[in-house]
Amino acid sequence: MEPELPRLSKSLSTRFSAQLRNRLSLRARLLLPLAAMVVGALLLGGLALQTFSPEQFEDENAQGARSAQLVADALNAALAAASNPQQTLDAFAGGLGMPAAIEFVPAGSRPPRIAADTYRSNVPPWFTALLRIPQLGSTHPIRIGMAHAGDIVFKPDLSAEILEKWVGFLAIVAASAALMLLAGLSAYFTTGTALRPLAQLGAGLARMRNGNYDAAIPLAGPPEIRQSCAEANELAATLKRLSRDNRDLLRKLVAVQDDERRELARELHDEMGPLLFAIRANATALSDPEAEGPPEPGSPAYGILNAAEALQLANRRVLEGLSPVYVAELGLAASIQALLRNAQSQAPGLRVTSRFDDRLNELDSLLSQTTYRLTQEGVTNVLRHAQATTMGVVAMVDGNQIQIEISDDGIGLPQDLTFGRGLTGMHDRVRALDGKLQVLREHNRTVVRCQLPLDHPVGRRDEGITSTTGRSACL
Repeated sequence: MEPELPRLSKSLSTRFSAQLRNRLSLRARLLLPLAAMVVGALLLGGLALQTFSPEQFEDENAQGARSAQLVADALNAALAAASNPQQTLDAFAGGLGMPAAIEFVPAGSRPPRIAADTYRSNVPPWFTALLRIPQLGSTHPIRIGMAHAGDIVFKPDLSAEILEKWVGFLAIVAASAALMLLAGLSAYFTTGTALRPLAQLGAGLARMRNGNYDAAIPLAGPPEIRQSCAEANELAATLKRLSRDNRDLLRKLVAVQDDERRELARELHDEMGPLLFAIRANATALSDPEAEGPPEPGSPAYGILNAAEALQLANRRVLEGLSPVYVAELGLAASIQALLRNAQSQAPGLRVTSRFDDRLNELDSLLSQTTYRLTQEGVTNVLRHAQATTMGVVAMVDGNQIQIEISDDGIGLPQDLTFGRGLTGMHDRVRALDGKLQVLREHNRTVVRCQLPLDHPVGRRDEGITSTTGRSACL
């Protein structure tokens, strides 16, 4: 268990440092090393002062120590040769005058103090302690005969030297701070010139992700970023061309599907219609010739006739699903109203409200077919899956786009919603027209919302068409 603790601590520290590093901005990543370099330079400067200042103090005061020794030797020689040594010593002591680095201390007056005087300048004590000043003072005894008459004391004044080093240290700090400030400003503005184009590049890529390929990314910043922006613009142009080609292909596919459905509807109408009519006619002929009116219930002819009528109704529903004639004959708004009436007949308990724009009838064939198919698929999904009590259908022209919305208060969307054949067909039709399709839950209602762009504006909206079917209007 114990070996796991260092490993866990190391893992946590590594994870924390990685998270901290990931949160740092580019400017911070540039400025932190600069600050670390300046601090390191100051630490190295302090270490150099501690290492070399004792030797410098010794070298700078070596001449003074030698001079004190020479003065002591000369004074001892003069006292040995003098007829009145005491008078000679007094004259020497009086001639020294003001306290200096070399002074005479008579025997018995006070113990000689040989520590260097370092406190005669306005230098902070911590800096003086940092210098590690060595013991530089010295004493040299003076004798008259065999008696100890006093001492020549060498006590250097280091205030000027310490002040010199302090001024040098301040110059280094000021120069480092100035260099750090200049480097920081340079890094700040340099990164600014790089970050702005990068932000523009990111915004351009976000626009491309949303399908907007028209706005070009400005070519700015360093050459590498300009090159990336130019390549992103080329990518946008390529994606725009591919998107346009895909839309054209989808349009052709949708048009081919509609053509195939119309052809299939025509075949069913032309082939199934006469056959069903013949079946009904033959069923009527098989009934009792003497009976008037339709065949009696329970007779074989009656069963055949009912089956033929049911098949006709089923054939009519299939034909309407394959190729709705209402769109071409009645117009889009009336066709959707007929679709909703059919839905109301299939679900009598469903309350349906609808709101349409009178300009829907001015749409071209592809837009009309797409709008009808989207509404048809949305209404069919509500009838099949929603278990709803109310349904609302809206189809409006809003500026340069068509707004389609089918909503219901049913059971909602499943957690693992996947597009089936119906929703996939809706999505393909919307993509073919460069539109947007959303399936979502809002205010306890399931909403299928679609926007289809208009290539050309339609006529002015007058009053609009509003139709409400069912027991109440509750969209």
